[in-house]
Amino acid sequence: MLLRVVAFVALAYALGFALFLLGLGHPLEGQKTDAIVVPTGGAGRIDRGLALLEAGEAKRMLVTGVDPSVRPRELAAIYKTTPRRIFDCCVDLGQEAIDTRSNADETAAWVRTNRFRTVRLVTSDWHMARAKLELQNALGSETEIFGDPVRTNARFATLFSEYNKLLIRRVALIAGYHG
Repeated sequence: MLLRVVAFVALAYALGFALFLLGLGHPLEGQKTDAIVVPTGGAGRIDRGLALLEAGEAKRMLVTGVDPSVRPRELAAIYKTTPRRIFDCCVDLGQEAIDTRSNADETAAWVRTNRFRTVRLVTSDWHMARAKLELQNALGSETEIFGDPVRTNARFATLFSEYNKLLIRRVALIAGYHG
């Protein structure tokens, strides 16, 4: 009996990992939102967010998890292809967050302050499921979240680690731990 339970759990885990890999997704096209949120930490995330903002796909963008020493003009200097006016009018830097959960909390406060109803979350494909889970937990059902994953060639170890983090966080939320 114990062997069957262990085999069932192992099979469920493996199938869940396969579904996680299949669900990495593709960039979202043709969906305007009130806001764009980009957690720092991965190549192509800010580039994608800025391109969407410049294309008029949203009104404002939050880059969450920015080092406190970074100033908006410094970020604008790095992304020279984006007009400075975009940074001046429409890009906010969140400098409180240090991890995925605090990115979600920082984003939720920003979304509520600005009264946004729809948010496009731009993050790495392998990070999307957990980032979206955390953001949905922080925002509740009052805001619609659209995932817009940036395609990567993540290593197997990264994917495996992220899947385990996602499982642990889901279990914590189911158990009632929301902090």
